[in-house]
Amino acid sequence: PAQEIITLATRPGVTQSYFLTSIPKNLQAVAVLFPGSGGSIQLRAEDGKPRFNQGNFLVRSRAEFVKRGGVAAIIDAPSDQQAGWGMTDEFRLGDSHHTDISAVVEDLGKRFPGLPVFLVGTSRGSISAASLGAKLGQRVAGVVLTSTMFRQTSRKSKEPGAGLSKFDFATVRPPLLFVHHVSDQCETTPYSDAARLSEKYPLVTVFGGASPQSGPCDAFSAHGYLGKESETVEQIVNWMLKKPFQHEVK
Repeated sequence: PAQEIITLATRPGVTQSYFLTSIPKNLQAVAVLFPGSGGSIQLRAEDGKPRFNQGNFLVRSRAEFVKRGGVAAIIDAPSDQQAGWGMTDEFRLGDSHHTDISAVVEDLGKRFPGLPVFLVGTSRGSISAASLGAKLGQRVAGVVLTSTMFRQTSRKSKEPGAGLSKFDFATVRPPLLFVHHVSDQCETTPYSDAARLSEKYPLVTVFGGASPQSGPCDAFSAHGYLGKESETVEQIVNWMLKKPFQHEVK
């Protein structure tokens, strides 16, 4: 089936849209993808075709999920969070976001009955995936946090926020996987924090890749697995499908 934009009425006067990728023939799982930054990918239709910003690691890697048996649902910011920067950390941690994504998970459950649904977030999207993973509980099969926003953003930032600095990962009852690049230079997503959590949770550590083409907290750097997208997603999907996966990607 063709790729499509799906828009749901979730709260009074508010809609939540997501982009559904093409469906693989060997469909085995559903991956709900939460991009970073403000979460707005400007999902829209132009000349009858879906259009959206594709720079984010998870967004540009969507085909890697599809070819390994996962249909991907890429979450846009809801209609009331499109103006300005997008979703704040507070919104991602809050009840309105939970209401919106609960509707998405329900919709996906109707489209793909019986298939496991996984929440996958990167950078600021990891706030959504972690918080929603705790709230949705057994409605999802697992949670994957990549380039996790472990620390708060300074007040000098264009969008300060607490990140997951006060979050208790033990509240996430479904299986939880961390993925992190060893050379991530973003101050709010240090690899050392992921390494400490590897005593409790599985961790995929990524090495190498292409030379940075963006700032250290942006998508075209080690923070966004530049040059290692395919290998990184391969291990994520292996974990999702309960296959053997590599703890190091080199």
